[in-house]
Amino acid sequence: MSTRILRFKQLRERVPFSRMHIDRLEKAGKFPKRVRIGENSVGWLENEVEAWIASRAAARQPPGHEPGATPS
Repeated sequence: MSTRILRFKQLRERVPFSRMHIDRLEKAGKFPKRVRIGENSVGWLENEVEAWIASRAAARQPPGHEPGATPS
């Protein structure tokens, strides 16, 4: 099974964070690590980015259960 490598522009279409914010998340272990694809080029594995997005969606609170929400 092969996976695509996303360059930064493609990554930004899926995760609208700045390069600096992505760097911080990576260093904190909260975002998939980049892979070197050339002397001056990096990318991110598409399947890892998609799994990260799915984990963020799964971690959401159900509607009405946000902190500070009042019960109906």
